[in-house]
Amino acid sequence: MLTGQAVSSRFMYNGLSKDIEIEKVIREQPVPMKTIMKNRAKKLGWFNVSGQIAFGLLLLPIIRNFSKNRKSEVIHKLGLNDAEIPTDKLIEVPSVNSEQSIQILKEINPDVVVVNGCRIVSQKVLSAVDAVFINTHEGITPRYRGIHGAYWALANRDAENCGVTVHLVDKGVDTGGILYQSIVKPEKKDNFTTYPYYQTAAGIPLMKKAIEAIENGNLKTVEMHLESRIWYHPTLAQYLWNYFTKGVK
Repeated sequence: MLTGQAVSSRFMYNGLSKDIEIEKVIREQPVPMKTIMKNRAKKLGWFNVSGQIAFGLLLLPIIRNFSKNRKSEVIHKLGLNDAEIPTDKLIEVPSVNSEQSIQILKEINPDVVVVNGCRIVSQKVLSAVDAVFINTHEGITPRYRGIHGAYWALANRDAENCGVTVHLVDKGVDTGGILYQSIVKPEKKDNFTTYPYYQTAAGIPLMKKAIEAIENGNLKTVEMHLESRIWYHPTLAQYLWNYFTKGVK
């Protein structure tokens, strides 16, 4: 596995390892938020990014604080396991795209690499080993590429596309061939911080199916005839508008 520090990576590891032998988990350090925001500002402009920062600093901590009990309820309801990844399986690297990461992959020489919660994997890494790289994306692609796919689907009153995608990894942003998709249905008590739990829970069995398809030699991609768009964090104004006009939390 190639992972980041997010809880979804622990959910995925524990969900898969019950049935599938995972050789190693290569986990990268977080990308500095300052770097993320600078890169995003080049695409969206500082006005939009400032609104995203305001949401992250002013409102998101409050949402997280009031969601602690709900998070525990959802984790239990969905049967997710957030236990730490065993230390004998874990290898820490500065980046999944580092030379250290590439060397580890070459030594392991895996058949399948499960990608979860890390930065965009470079072409150099993808071509370093003869393996199939598969990602679980929290959104229905190609309509909800990027991040927070469930939130944006609900905010757009597009519940039929509120879901998760398991897809092949290429050098683009969630543009790889689609393998499986599933729709999720959060409850009214859920919010921005708990929607992803539903997506990860639905994605775990889809990832298992994809790995089994690779083992059986019958992996196939499917076409989704949807418009393609990348989504980012909501700004403070966007979140408040969606909350008060549409009830999307």
